[in-house]
Amino acid sequence: MRQIRQTGYMHNRLRMIAASFLVKDLLCDWRMGERYFADALIDYDLASNNGGWQWAASTGCDAQPWFRVFNPVTQSRRFDPDGAFIRRYVPELAALDDDAIHAPWTVPPAVQQASGVVIGRDYPAPIVDHARSRAQALALFGR
Repeated sequence: MRQIRQTGYMHNRLRMIAASFLVKDLLCDWRMGERYFADALIDYDLASNNGGWQWAASTGCDAQPWFRVFNPVTQSRRFDPDGAFIRRYVPELAALDDDAIHAPWTVPPAVQQASGVVIGRDYPAPIVDHARSRAQALALFGR
């Protein structure tokens, strides 16, 4: 989200991850994200933006299956293995090693202290537990 605020742009993969997080982890109406991205993107396109958000929310034409929920940590590790993107847009995490940077809340407290990245002080704790949120979304969408 820092990238879109700073540059007005976000790579398509990251757009999908952000959309999945909003609609499946946080259970927000996809139209909230669609509106924000419509205002923030310099390459905004109505059909692409609207369709992308409906796809992520498993609604509309040609939507992803309702049971597909992107894991943000897995996606981060797969598409930014060395954490270069994170280090650019989230510099407070830059001191963490390439693995820890993707899930800093899992780093032992002593390593957090040594790295100067104490979760809850220097960087916020997760607002949801992805595994629980995913289970809740699957239960709700499954109905």
